[in-house]
Amino acid sequence: MTPTSRSSRTLPRVLPPLALAVCGALLAACSGAGGSGGGSGSHSINVLMVNNPQMMDLQKLTAANFTKTTGIKVNFTVLPEDDVRDKITQDFSSQAGQYDVATISNYETPIYAKNNWLAPLTAKAKADTAFEQSDILPALQQSLTYNGQIYAEPFYGESSFLMYRKDVFQAKNLAMPANPTWQQVADLAAKTDGAQSGMKGICLRGQPGWGELIAPLTTMVNTMGGTWFDKDWAAQVDSPAFTKATRFYVDLVRAHGEPGAPQAGFTECLNDMEQGKVAMWYDATSAAGSLEAKDSPVAGKVGYVPAPVEQTKSSGWLYTWAWGVQKASKQQDDAWKFISWASGKGYENLVGKQLGWSKVPAGKRTSTYANPAYVAESSAFAKPTLTALDAADPANPGVQPRPAPGIQFVGIPEFTNLGTQVSQEISSAIAGRTSVDSALKSSQSLASKVASKYAK
Repeated sequence: MTPTSRSSRTLPRVLPPLALAVCGALLAACSGAGGSGGGSGSHSINVLMVNNPQMMDLQKLTAANFTKTTGIKVNFTVLPEDDVRDKITQDFSSQAGQYDVATISNYETPIYAKNNWLAPLTAKAKADTAFEQSDILPALQQSLTYNGQIYAEPFYGESSFLMYRKDVFQAKNLAMPANPTWQQVADLAAKTDGAQSGMKGICLRGQPGWGELIAPLTTMVNTMGGTWFDKDWAAQVDSPAFTKATRFYVDLVRAHGEPGAPQAGFTECLNDMEQGKVAMWYDATSAAGSLEAKDSPVAGKVGYVPAPVEQTKSSGWLYTWAWGVQKASKQQDDAWKFISWASGKGYENLVGKQLGWSKVPAGKRTSTYANPAYVAESSAFAKPTLTALDAADPANPGVQPRPAPGIQFVGIPEFTNLGTQVSQEISSAIAGRTSVDSALKSSQSLASKVASKYAK
């Protein structure tokens, strides 16, 4: 994923409360109006996608490459994340068919598939031997599969890991463990706090949002033995394990974290790391591309190790922007040809040669990490990224059975609103406006209301 894009670093959101009330959670399709996606015809498809840099590169390369080869014209509608998610849900839920293909993530894919909004892609992927479905990383393929059928193909993917300043650690005679625990990270944050003028020990997201603060926090909750819901849908937000993890997170960022933490998200932490304001940062693997860019002040100075753990072997998250085909589309064959091209190895090579290997939409294929040209330009973080992606297990991210898949989210439509509301409470605790216990007491009430819809 492109680390400078907000959309690529956060989890997607689904409909706002009003729209959710209209569409319902995992229920029959709502009657939202679709958007205008351009022309139609036997050799024309309409693609609705988020305005991430990788997608903008794709848009620029399509006519001269895909259309020139296949004769299929692609009409793109490109919108910011919040807007595109609402429009995708409106068009796909109503099966209006104005858009043939849309960017969806591993969060929406099983929800959309259960609602019968997506066309299954398994047969097309199997018939298209050049696509090499077996080359897709197993964790991503699993996250885009529902009831044994593939419903989306990844464009790029990410996990999470810990980034740290090797030069600062060397100067302080500190060693980063190969597989650090959160307690070791906290100890190192205390020792590197003030290592350089204005430098804090660590950056952790404190900005409200289910795709901001909640993403890293939930991975900490998982590895410290907590969960949002147990297997029977009992809310666990104020449980001892969830409380322990949240208090650890809040205390760590308040004691040794970045200035302005309650307003700091991915972008702010990326800037702090690049500008030498923090010695460590736990966040998306996609951030490494920016840190190692030729114009980055810290290029070559950063080390990468797996996401910190406590009770689990790994704790990195899993996220992908992927291509889904609307079931109502009348251009499904042409839609598959576009997906096969956009998510194929040939497209990665095209980007690498024309735009530079750092711009390759990576994190989805095993072969990418065996490509000498790509590995040469991303040698600092390619292996740690692949290791993190391989270790991600959305079905079993913690120490107990879960009622829904997801590592840094819970795979139900209500989680967008629940996670955002809980994040506001916890961000207030980081700001010192409330206590962790008070924040989680309010959050438990919110989670219980959601659980009541699913509990038997």
